[in-house]
Amino acid sequence: MAIKLRNEYGPVLHMPTSKENLKEKGPQNATDSYGHKQYPANQGQEVEYLVTGTHPYPPGPGVALTADTKIQRMPSESAAQSLAVALPTSQARVDANRTAPAGGEYRHPGASDRSQPAGAVVMDGGNAKNSALMAKKAPTMPKPQWHPPWKLYRVISGHLGWVRCIAVEPGNQWFVTGSADRTIKIWDLASGKLKLSLTGHISTVRGVIVSTRSPYLFSCGEDKQVKCWDLEYNKVIRHYHGHLSAVYGLDLHPTIDVLVTCSRDSTARIWDVRTKASVHTLSGHTNAVATVRCQAAEPQIITGSHDTTIRLWDLVAGKTRVTLTNHKKSVRAVVLHPRHYTFASGSPDNIKQWKFPDGSFIQNLSGHNAIINTLTVNSDGVLVSGADNGTMHLWDWRTGYNFQRVHAAVQPGSLDSESGIFACAFDQSESRLLTAEADKTIKVYREDDTATEETHPVSWKPEIIKRKRF
Repeated sequence: MAIKLRNEYGPVLHMPTSKENLKEKGPQNATDSYGHKQYPANQGQEVEYLVTGTHPYPPGPGVALTADTKIQRMPSESAAQSLAVALPTSQARVDANRTAPAGGEYRHPGASDRSQPAGAVVMDGGNAKNSALMAKKAPTMPKPQWHPPWKLYRVISGHLGWVRCIAVEPGNQWFVTGSADRTIKIWDLASGKLKLSLTGHISTVRGVIVSTRSPYLFSCGEDKQVKCWDLEYNKVIRHYHGHLSAVYGLDLHPTIDVLVTCSRDSTARIWDVRTKASVHTLSGHTNAVATVRCQAAEPQIITGSHDTTIRLWDLVAGKTRVTLTNHKKSVRAVVLHPRHYTFASGSPDNIKQWKFPDGSFIQNLSGHNAIINTLTVNSDGVLVSGADNGTMHLWDWRTGYNFQRVHAAVQPGSLDSESGIFACAFDQSESRLLTAEADKTIKVYREDDTATEETHPVSWKPEIIKRKRF
């Protein structure tokens, strides 16, 4: 018992105090070889330590000295002996650690090195446990909404290089694509026939977007150029100069005449559409910025980068509001939900969903184990992810359930390795899905009208499907 008292209660019983605060009943305590006062050998005598005011040993974590707590009476040896018998070892050690000198340099010989985690206190003989040790039930996926599968019904060819980007015009009459053959082509959406080819870029065209506020088409490419095309005259009317390397993506602000571009020079730039002036240079990323998105609400600009981070930007100040570092690999795609105040990001490690305005993490969508180049979502909650290996996964946005996987055959004459999906987009009616691919084609998908919940049931088992959380 003496050894147990020494090992478990040494820091408590031998806590040094100032002489003026020490009241003794009985003979002066002896001092052991470690310089700590011994507790009295006579069990009939008591020693009280009066701790008042500010003192070098805090009364406990998060407990301030008040009139009720400033006096701490130390137990007699008999009281400590009964306490040692009643308490388990772990509780004694936790109490000792709480009242031991800060830093914990002193340790009794023979004391155990194993520590008990904070909060892992077992009380009442182990009948009641702290919530930190309670077995938590794994979160289960709610039943996903049923979505009909999508099927390929048209393949459009005409480009002579990889099709890198795609955009549908607001009137839903035509769509535009940009390619590694340095051309921009405009296609009829209903028939899939080529309407117009625009030349002017001297390298791969990496981004195209059609303005909803003016008859303008904007494009960017690996030639560092950002161009504004007047679709009434089919020629370039403005250039936006400033990027130092290839421009990987662009987006238009929905309510003000502002264009945002992102580049391999690790920056995103905000341009005044009319004056061509560079309003802000958004610097902070440490690697190429692969994707950028705008919205009318705060935060108004979202970028994803090869430095594995996502940044939410303040448009007025031109500074970062939030940096999201959850991804472990490069973020090449970001998509905003058209109705909810949420967005998703795609990376080879996971697709992650976030909540605005602070970028609160919602859930992971795991299973698309490839380099994800593009994401798109419609108002019905169908999220589409396209990857470098030609696979396309379709997800239920709310639950993260993967209800369909597509791997379309490459164009005849192409290599099987040329099956990457670089961009995808829904048309304005959300009844067609268009993909831009490495086999130089544009593929058009639509929902299968003959599918029902009986022919394509949801294979949903809540007891085995788990969300991975941080």
